[in-house]
Amino acid sequence: MTKGAAERRTLSWAKKQSFKRCLRKRKEKPILMMTDAKINAGINANERIDDLCRDNLRLIQNTDVFCFGMDAVLLSTFAKAGKNQKVLDMGTGNGVIPILMQAKNPGSMYTGLEIQDISYDLAVRNVELNSLSDKVNIVKGDIKEASHILGGASFNVVTSNPPYMNENHGIVNPESAKAIARHELLCSLEDVVREASKCLKVKGHMYMVHRPSRLVDIFTSMKNNHLEPKRIRLVYPHIDKPANMVLIEAVKGGRSQLIVEEPLIVYNSDGSYTEELLKMYN
Repeated sequence: MTKGAAERRTLSWAKKQSFKRCLRKRKEKPILMMTDAKINAGINANERIDDLCRDNLRLIQNTDVFCFGMDAVLLSTFAKAGKNQKVLDMGTGNGVIPILMQAKNPGSMYTGLEIQDISYDLAVRNVELNSLSDKVNIVKGDIKEASHILGGASFNVVTSNPPYMNENHGIVNPESAKAIARHELLCSLEDVVREASKCLKVKGHMYMVHRPSRLVDIFTSMKNNHLEPKRIRLVYPHIDKPANMVLIEAVKGGRSQLIVEEPLIVYNSDGSYTEELLKMYN
């Protein structure tokens, strides 16, 4: 092994170890940036600042609202955007998906659409916190009116991490911010897919993360709205457990041909993250 190769390998190992420590800290206790008095002066009750473990990005989260999870991170990696393309994140929450995507797909312009006041406020503040106002724009509005608010056929890419649960999942509080994020209370799967198709240009791409149990509903809705499923990837918590997430790519006006990618396993048998999962966070 050459000296240069050895140095690169050492740096790669050090970076990976640092990242693993970051993940462990975030899993055990969110990282609060106490050194920046100006930032922390604007933090409200029940809020915290999390380290996104990439490019010094940070995210204000409110524990009264649905905080982002692994599904958002996986979607931000699965989705792709080219240079100078316009990307819409429908139901952006605290803005985590466009904030992560702009780091992985530089040169694109991002819009996040959010209906809930508290989540909209968080998303706006997170864009400001990371000095991304020139790359990410947050718009307050209803997904059901997305094409009317933002214009039809105006985006190259649409992403969405929509509510997973429909009306068959018990009684929920319709006023709860967390319930709105989890359940189809303010919009349905059909609403999300319909408006995504309307907002996309022809041959534009939609990326979604959802539950495998809803795949039939998702494919049916996509087909009915001129979106052709092109690529899916199932996510398994452990190699011997059923899949609990699915990543989906569809193309507006695309031809019928579906690629099922190799499964993504989250945890090793010892409970540690798999190497591929770590790379997706990095």
